[in-house]
Amino acid sequence: MIDTLEQGFFGIGIQNGKTPENLGVLWRSAQNMGASFIFTVGKRYAKQACDTHKATGAMPYFHYDNFDDFYAHLPKGAVLVGVELDDKAVNLEEFKHPRRCVYLLGAEDNGLTKTAIEKSHHLVKFDTRLSVNVSVAGSIIMYDRNLKAKFGQTLY
Repeated sequence: MIDTLEQGFFGIGIQNGKTPENLGVLWRSAQNMGASFIFTVGKRYAKQACDTHKATGAMPYFHYDNFDDFYAHLPKGAVLVGVELDDKAVNLEEFKHPRRCVYLLGAEDNGLTKTAIEKSHHLVKFDTRLSVNVSVAGSIIMYDRNLKAKFGQTLY
């Protein structure tokens, strides 16, 4: 029997994504790593040619015109986790993933907006000297979530 209180979900998306290639790669990773949904925020979204697994047909895809629209439509009970190189961000190695959450990644050139950083319930960063590609960052986040769950590091 399924214990519905132990279930969880996560979605992942990009705010003001710069290149369609990065969105397609992120979506392919999201499909492979168990994301419940994918999304974009902002005006820079373009149709994907590199979504080779056709993730948008396999899981829900949402587009929000701006951050306020996105934030107003967060799933009930979901925690917003911003992925950003920021002094207030926790290193991913130390981060305990929320059971029900939405991961928001910033564009390659500008990162998350100030409002997105302020409204995120958690900020997470990687222990790297420089920033990494947004689709790589998203893939690392999802891999870390799956790895920690696999080895009994329970989600909160």
